[in-house]
Amino acid sequence: MDTGQSLRKGLMLALGAVSTLGAAPAVLASNHSDAPLIKQDPQANLTDVYAFIGTQYDNPSIKVLNVSMSFRPFSEPGDGAQYERFADDARYSIHITDPKNGVTKLRYDFSFSPVDAGYKNRKTILSYGLGTEVGPIMAVGDARQNFTQTFRVTKVTANGEHTIGKNLLVPPPNVGKNVTPFYNDADGRAVSGATTPGDLDVYTSSTIRGLNSGEVVWAGPRDDSFFSDIPGIFDLLNVRILDNNGSLSDGLGQDGNGVDGFKGFNVLSVAMQIPLSKLEALDIPTPYDSVFFGQQTGVGVYASVSRPRITVRKSDGTRLNLGGWQQVSRLGNPLFTEGLVAFADKDRFNRTPASQDAQFAKYARNPELAALINAVYGTSFVATGRADLEKIFIPEVLKVATTTNAVRLAGQAGFDRLGFIGGDTTNGVSGGWPNGRRFGDDVVDIALTAIASGPGYSTITVVGDNIAANDVPYHQVFPYLATPHSGTNNSKDSTP
Repeated sequence: MDTGQSLRKGLMLALGAVSTLGAAPAVLASNHSDAPLIKQDPQANLTDVYAFIGTQYDNPSIKVLNVSMSFRPFSEPGDGAQYERFADDARYSIHITDPKNGVTKLRYDFSFSPVDAGYKNRKTILSYGLGTEVGPIMAVGDARQNFTQTFRVTKVTANGEHTIGKNLLVPPPNVGKNVTPFYNDADGRAVSGATTPGDLDVYTSSTIRGLNSGEVVWAGPRDDSFFSDIPGIFDLLNVRILDNNGSLSDGLGQDGNGVDGFKGFNVLSVAMQIPLSKLEALDIPTPYDSVFFGQQTGVGVYASVSRPRITVRKSDGTRLNLGGWQQVSRLGNPLFTEGLVAFADKDRFNRTPASQDAQFAKYARNPELAALINAVYGTSFVATGRADLEKIFIPEVLKVATTTNAVRLAGQAGFDRLGFIGGDTTNGVSGGWPNGRRFGDDVVDIALTAIASGPGYSTITVVGDNIAANDVPYHQVFPYLATPHSGTNNSKDSTP
């Protein structure tokens, strides 16, 4: 049976064999719900990591590595009166590693000010819109912004730890047009898609900080940049995620009739730009072998969140943290923890540094997802001995070729959500994942296509989930993530 016949059979099975589908759906949500324990700790729960080559926000002659990490999945934009805040007892970290073995060569730690301090006025129920004055917030930290959170950045190298930024402002959430008008249009909906720094809202632009050490940093609320029809997948592979017009000429799940399960939700994000000269000075970029692009020179990137090993909660509301730090969440590539690692190892994976990922290589070599697709759809995808997938996912870091020019961004001419599969390359390397990851990379479709087409890739079988883009446009300038949704005017409906 050829692939086309197999996929047609899959369409019929999806309609008639519902009872067999329970195991397959819960595998494609990036890392929003990746493991049992971290699901209980949303402020420390990593959702996505992005890393790609670009230029510095205020100086296009400086080539940089852009890195972004996001947390707190499914954040409700209108969740007043507190709204989402970064945990003040967590350490949020960006790791720059050797791409071959995952050993951390450079780390940036982000820590945030207390969530129960930083108020101008404690005699009110309002965090925003009333501090020492009543009215809309006109500038970050002004008299109308009652609560303001700040953060510190620490750079960790073999030579020790050095604070490179402190008392850096976090912009307010998008409360709505009455309180945070500069996020929104006249109808109160978030405005996104800036193509120049001057197009950014003042809350975002004013909190971008170039540090004396050369890095650029930003942290705050953002739209959830991931897109996928998770509701349809969890609904026993609802037929809407399959081919909806009867033609398979363009591949399975490519008609765009799915529903984005992350539409309308926000996350908390940290973004930074690291000049490549800084990495080169530390001799970090390293030769490595890629699956599709041969020998490259670059870096590995992953994010982690750590909590104090012991926390003593006192009756006066204060806390005592003891015993150092324990990693509780980590993420490099999308989909690996949720889509490939079995429940037996999910929590242990989150506690483990990337340098010890050889123990998890079996999940990439023998992807259960391929076996499940075969069982459900009657396909014959290779489910064992997948050295190609092992090379992508182990060590579990985003591997970024640092020798290319700046890659294309979503919204720019030549950008393709499928990267090299769609002809979007930069200096012979894919513009997007699995060469790093850009905002707008359709990682679900790329991953499913790799599973379906490998290990030889003599024929490319395009497989996806019928969601091809984010619900709102990304900015084409740092910090790239889209504007956070308004608390009083956003859309999370369940129809296409």
